[in-house]
Amino acid sequence: METYGALSLIPTLIVVALAVITHRPIFSLLAGVVSGLLFIDPTAVIGGVADLSLEIMADETIGWVIMVCGLMGGLIMLLIQTGAATAFAQNMARKANTRNKSLLVTWFLGMAIFIDDYLNAIAIGSSMKKVTDKFKVSRSMLSYVVDSTAAPTCVIVPISTWAVYFAALLEDAGAASSGGGLSLYISGIPYMFYAWIAVILVPLVATGRFPLLGPMKHAEAMAQKGQLSLTDVVDFEDHADEPAGNANLWTFLLPLISLIGFSIYFDIDLLKGIIVTLAVTIPFLVAQKLISGKGALEAVMNGFKIMLPPLGTVICAFMFKAVNDQLGLPQYVIESLRPLMSPLMLPLMTFVVMSLLAFATGSSWGIFAIAIPIFIPLAVSMDVSIPLMIGALLSASSFGSHACFYSDSTVLVAQSSGTGVMEHALSQLPYALIAGAMAAVLFVVIGL
Repeated sequence: METYGALSLIPTLIVVALAVITHRPIFSLLAGVVSGLLFIDPTAVIGGVADLSLEIMADETIGWVIMVCGLMGGLIMLLIQTGAATAFAQNMARKANTRNKSLLVTWFLGMAIFIDDYLNAIAIGSSMKKVTDKFKVSRSMLSYVVDSTAAPTCVIVPISTWAVYFAALLEDAGAASSGGGLSLYISGIPYMFYAWIAVILVPLVATGRFPLLGPMKHAEAMAQKGQLSLTDVVDFEDHADEPAGNANLWTFLLPLISLIGFSIYFDIDLLKGIIVTLAVTIPFLVAQKLISGKGALEAVMNGFKIMLPPLGTVICAFMFKAVNDQLGLPQYVIESLRPLMSPLMLPLMTFVVMSLLAFATGSSWGIFAIAIPIFIPLAVSMDVSIPLMIGALLSASSFGSHACFYSDSTVLVAQSSGTGVMEHALSQLPYALIAGAMAAVLFVVIGL
């Protein structure tokens, strides 16, 4: 495959710089797409954008993401308009009756909903906002707690979409026999250092045992003055009618339990799970006279519409990844750093290189289909522990999901928590970098 050498780094640098300066991730990603296409063929940029748009929109993965996120937005809107979300918030408020408890409950719920980071990101932020708002917790802090227990938790719990996907990759790469991918994945869980540290760091930051840093410190100070979010965003509550008021805690919990149960039943397929859940939940809510049939369908549509802006960012991120693939960015970075890899340094270099690539491309899954067939045979040839290498790869993947400004997880958490994407991304970045640095030290220590 043709690579463009060091030039392939330029679109990523443009995206990161523009995202930080403008706080507009869609504009930044499109600028990165256009700059990449200029390198590939400067005479066909318009055609390139058009072809790439159609290619991405026809992709099965993108269709899955749009349907899952849109329908989950519809489910959340149903729970808000029927008063189920309010009933949940009131019940949680009685138990989480202090600021610290409200954040610790958010952290616990994030770990409990481990089946998928999309479900985690959308459901927890939306359901806990009213509780944390009561104690003047900034939306930046809320989104940090939610995001830090989304991908990291899904990585270290083997009953999740992440485990299913990466187990399949390990089998495809020949690292495990057919049906043995999940066992090999599980062997790497103790070494997924970034995910463990990210999850453990949350209660320390939330309860003040770890200092507030940079944008997070500013956001918390502004929250104490009554400004919970520094960015105006379209929120679920903005489109909600007055709740019916007859809902209770189980009106909220049963749909979420159903979603988890049905998704597991369909082999960890969240799309099938959400379709069946909506098919069951709508009659359930209508039968209780919490909403009319017409009102339920309108709520689902409104919830879907609210998810369109973050989905636009995710689609642009997929376009940007496709351009990076055409430029050969992953191959260039891996091949450039391969001479620096030794048996001692291989786990560390794997974590660092793949973290940078996951951050640069916004792809926590896609680039690992390229990386695993390269790094696993390399580890075998150097007699490096395969479980340790899996831990390094999955640590890098969860870091990319957590730290990247335009990753799907970052975007969805910001939407559900009611804050801006860049406000959320920049406020949590220092903590992601600290967790990443600590993980890097552990990979060196274990390597020794």
